[in-house]
Amino acid sequence: MKKPTVRVAIYTRKSSDEGLDQEFNSLEAQRQAIEAFVESQLGQGWVALPDKYDDGGFTGANTDRPAFQRLLRDTIEQNYVPRPALLLTVGFRYSAWSLSSFM
Repeated sequence: MKKPTVRVAIYTRKSSDEGLDQEFNSLEAQRQAIEAFVESQLGQGWVALPDKYDDGGFTGANTDRPAFQRLLRDTIEQNYVPRPALLLTVGFRYSAWSLSSFM
């Protein structure tokens, strides 16, 4: 039996804007790491959504972040991301993965 598709929204953030103008930056590194993880879960039906939710230069101390707010709008208010869906973020500072479910 085929597993149901689980759509994954990827959110990246860096608290300072230092280095974000480089060709390859922290946000892109985070995205690549998460995309690789999602790809490793393809057998479980996971697929990364193409939308980019990247907040460079925004603190994580509050939710006043444009891409984060757009992600919330897309997933909750507009129901843009069909359920089931997951949000994956990676925090390199703490080497921790965060997994949130919008099922």
